[in-house]
Amino acid sequence: MRRLILLGFLASLAGCASLPAVDSDLMAESHTANGAGIIELMRIQEERLTRRPFVGGNAVLLLDDGPSTYAAMQQAIAGAKQRIDMESYQFDAVEGTAFANLLLQRRAQGVMVHVIYDAFGSKHFPDSLIKRMREGGIEVLEFNPLRLSSRVPLDLNRRDHRKLLVVDGAIAITGGVNITRVYLNHPGDTANGPGHMQWRDTDVRIEGPVVAQFETLFAQSWNDQHGPPLPPPPPTPQVARGTARVLAVDGDPDDERPLIYRTLLVAMSLARSSIHLTTGFFVPPPALRHALEGAARRGVQVQVIAPAHSDSLVAIEAGRSHYQDMLEAGVRIYERRGVVLHAKTVVIDGVLSIVGSANLDWRSVLFNDEIDAVIIDDDFGRQMEALFK
Repeated sequence: MRRLILLGFLASLAGCASLPAVDSDLMAESHTANGAGIIELMRIQEERLTRRPFVGGNAVLLLDDGPSTYAAMQQAIAGAKQRIDMESYQFDAVEGTAFANLLLQRRAQGVMVHVIYDAFGSKHFPDSLIKRMREGGIEVLEFNPLRLSSRVPLDLNRRDHRKLLVVDGAIAITGGVNITRVYLNHPGDTANGPGHMQWRDTDVRIEGPVVAQFETLFAQSWNDQHGPPLPPPPPTPQVARGTARVLAVDGDPDDERPLIYRTLLVAMSLARSSIHLTTGFFVPPPALRHALEGAARRGVQVQVIAPAHSDSLVAIEAGRSHYQDMLEAGVRIYERRGVVLHAKTVVIDGVLSIVGSANLDWRSVLFNDEIDAVIIDDDFGRQMEALFK
């Protein structure tokens, strides 16, 4: 099965979906705009592409590793009063069991619980545990089974790479963190391979009106997989919780509009001072590579942190094959050692930040369902820059 999916990945290298240029009027305006004006142009362009507005009034908490993300998720689940919606590429037998037990506790208290897991990513999620969850009243949905199914057509390539928790329509947690023990591995263990090394990742906890957008994207995944009818979610409180403007962006291969990739490209095209990227897989398609090189040539500080260790040596070597051209253009590339880097973050001009599940590689663009939070906020941008440094 792994071989089939790898063949699909390699086949994708032959081409890429068409990608837009920045609106010509906005590009012309960018030549005279100041810093705040550039961010406003990015906002306009991202809203035009996604057909979804940035929503203000949100509190955003940066979760800078797996344990802090798990603590935030567990706190949100424990406080749930009405509904928990959870979606993840990977549930393993260890942390998957821990979270299943928490979810079963809340379901026993009358909270509705819906879970989506990817069939390939969660291949070590025990069938006995899934059965226990269902018997306990949790609605559990397998994304694109690796076998013939009457529910959805067989599709080995398309995977659900999203990581999302929505509680009571009021709190959303998203980013790169899977539900797996690798985040709890002992730091400094580099001798026994990526499975025994500690993984480095980033998530965000969002509270505020924009949570409704994340709830909608969960329902989209559920309905696309023909799950049982979902009841209406609790209404998202419209009370302001903070100052951040946030946009939920989905990557959905079905619509042939790779929105995460498109919005990233246009933001890079408008960047004035800096582009700081952290990615778990760095195999940039040509348009992305050229956008990074073009930004560096026009004087933007472009820095990329990529993994030195990974569970995919093919991806690391594929990424390194493009290093020379990017370095010659002025892009600075750093490989994170000592841990398995799995975070997917971007900070542009110190103000527009992106935290999500999408890597900078072909699979995220063409095959995976992904989800990113795009955040416009000065204070959060400073936190992201500090984490990057």
